[in-house]
Amino acid sequence: MKVKLIQYTPQPERVVAMAAKLCYSRGGVDDIDKNLDEAEVERFVQMLVDIGHESPIEHVSFTFAVEGISRACTHQLVRHRLASYSQQSQRYVKLEQFEYIVPEEIEKNPEAKEKFIQAMESDQKVYNELVAILQNSHYEQMTKEGMSEKKAERASEKKAIEDARYVFPNACETKMIFTMNARTLIHFFKKRCCERAQREIRTMADLMLKEVKVVAPAIFKNAGPSCIKSACPEGNMSCGKIEEIRAKYKNL
Repeated sequence: MKVKLIQYTPQPERVVAMAAKLCYSRGGVDDIDKNLDEAEVERFVQMLVDIGHESPIEHVSFTFAVEGISRACTHQLVRHRLASYSQQSQRYVKLEQFEYIVPEEIEKNPEAKEKFIQAMESDQKVYNELVAILQNSHYEQMTKEGMSEKKAERASEKKAIEDARYVFPNACETKMIFTMNARTLIHFFKKRCCERAQREIRTMADLMLKEVKVVAPAIFKNAGPSCIKSACPEGNMSCGKIEEIRAKYKNL
């Protein structure tokens, strides 16, 4: 898995401080950046974090590029709807040899891993066969209808792979670029850094949190699972490791 922060709002904490200052002062837009030195920016952001006033942090956004994740992971990711997503298409990209993610528990079990790899190899084989069968059928139909051979060759492959892709599993590796504002990110971290989140998306969330803490440490000072600042919300389903979790995210 590779997670990279590729773009973000310039001077994110200053932007947030300006928004906060506008909310709490009588000055107008020409005055909100006056006397906003580094210490004052930190004070405003810390105040927002302490009192839980989250709307000003919506003004800054962060864009990530991620690869080496499974379709199962991205299905969970896109449930966070206040975000923008671009994902590698299986309709337009023919997967001559698809990569796949092996879950950790399967990786550790030789018997399970062997069966898993057999299933992946079978999926690739069937995909290739489906592409060939469908492409041939579409090509014949397209040329019969008067399309040139060159154009029919390209069009028939595209039409074939958009149906053949249905055979691919959730394990299929994919790539994505997505953008979230800081408030959405903090909510994302609360849900996906939690020990009850599936391991793959939890790993991705931890890597994302490390990236944003470098460029906006005050905004994300208390970011992480919900138990960082309050009691675990999971009730009887709690992992029971709250002190260990708090120590982990304090030093992340």
